[in-house]
Amino acid sequence: MRDLAILCVIGGLCTITLMRPWMGVLALAVVGYMHPQGYALGLVKQLPAFEILIFCLLASILISPQTRSPAFLKQRLTMLLDWRLILLGLLWLDLLLTSTFSMVPVVAWPKFLEVSKVFIGLLFTLLLIDTREKLFYLLVTIALSIALLTLKGGIWALLTGSLNRVYGPPHSHFHDNNHFAVLTAMNIPLLFLWLRQCGDRWIRLFILALIALSVVSALTSWSRGGLIALSVTAMLLILHSRRKFLAVPFLFLGLLFAFGNLPDEWLQRMGTIWSFENEGSAVSRLEVWKEGIHIALLRPWAGVGPNGWFYAATRDWHSAYIEMLAENGFPGLLLWLSILLGSLISLSRMHWLCRGDAGAEWIADISGMLRISLVAYMIGAAFLGLSYWDILYQLLVVSALLSALAAAWLKQHNPQEMPSHGNQPI
Repeated sequence: MRDLAILCVIGGLCTITLMRPWMGVLALAVVGYMHPQGYALGLVKQLPAFEILIFCLLASILISPQTRSPAFLKQRLTMLLDWRLILLGLLWLDLLLTSTFSMVPVVAWPKFLEVSKVFIGLLFTLLLIDTREKLFYLLVTIALSIALLTLKGGIWALLTGSLNRVYGPPHSHFHDNNHFAVLTAMNIPLLFLWLRQCGDRWIRLFILALIALSVVSALTSWSRGGLIALSVTAMLLILHSRRKFLAVPFLFLGLLFAFGNLPDEWLQRMGTIWSFENEGSAVSRLEVWKEGIHIALLRPWAGVGPNGWFYAATRDWHSAYIEMLAENGFPGLLLWLSILLGSLISLSRMHWLCRGDAGAEWIADISGMLRISLVAYMIGAAFLGLSYWDILYQLLVVSALLSALAAAWLKQHNPQEMPSHGNQPI
């Protein structure tokens, strides 16, 4: 019965995709982040849902008069001139190069194909998300897809007294409790974005419940990296809050309630954050980071190739920065950091440019929340190997789309405020 229900959900997403191409991008987000087939018990567990949706989306684009229009295609192709997308293309070529010269090609090529599949989905995003409304619906879909998982995890944690760890969807990129905690921290700003843009009282209460249960889910993942990412996210959200005098007391009361109901074992585990030099996991991570730097110095241009930790280290790199350096060399790390840091600068400029402008409030809200999500990622990525995560590249592409939409809006409404960087705010 469960498999049949999951099959119906995937079938419904395929139908929606065939009816409206741009909604296929939302369907890809649902399958990519909820990973419903992972909860199946039978043959549906092996169903290539993402690939099926890609095929349906391609068919929908080919039969849609709008997407086949030369004018539409020309207008969307100009998006490829965004500096983020150029660097992402160069990063993909670098991954191709490092996979070709990998020391462990048997694991490098599957990882390269996995990343390429994500990039194909992002091309559809660039092609079909062409308005402010569609961009907002995409962000809400991502937020709700992840939040439904944290809703389940948060309720389960409350019912079990937080004695067990909360995990992500089975067989997904973020099934691991540590990965799921960072994903949850990244998603909370997107929920706040939805909250700011929503006017319905009951939906707002529902979103607030999702945020509260997301915090519970992140805490009861028992992830130290997730706790640090969540803490930084909370501080940045307070700085972005329009009612700081209310946000701080509520945060304080929430912390008192949370820490008062968490088991002693959880408190002891989190306490090792401050005494990492005596903690076995931290010491082993320092050792594997040294191994990663050493292999990068031996092979500075190509590293050991994607997933090369099987050959070069005793365990997973436990840091996206070391992972990118050791597996793709210094060029790969430089490209990756350039996209990430450049996007943060771009989002910051958009936020400060549009903050306080009633008409451009949507730009300030989206750019501000995206920035917090990326910072949460960067914090979590310091302790976990997340350099190939699809949510990262999704948010980077969304940043590029926001930049183009913001440029068009500012050009129409406030041409004097346009920054001098071609036709897009950087």
